[in-house]
Amino acid sequence: MIGDLDISGIFLPTLLVLMGITYVLFLLVHGVLQRLHFYRLVWHRALFNVALYAVLLYGVDSLSRYLMT
Repeated sequence: MIGDLDISGIFLPTLLVLMGITYVLFLLVHGVLQRLHFYRLVWHRALFNVALYAVLLYGVDSLSRYLMT
């Protein structure tokens, strides 16, 4: 996760790109959880969403590190 990505001459921090990928993945998971009415079981929806995003970001970061080696 160290370094920058060069996209058409624009340097972007790697973490920013990973956060964008994670946000798209979060939207997909969030939609599935809404359709399954999972949020009825959650006490604090916003806190759960932040925690879910953090876990997904960790997973995307770990996967990117694994694929880069």
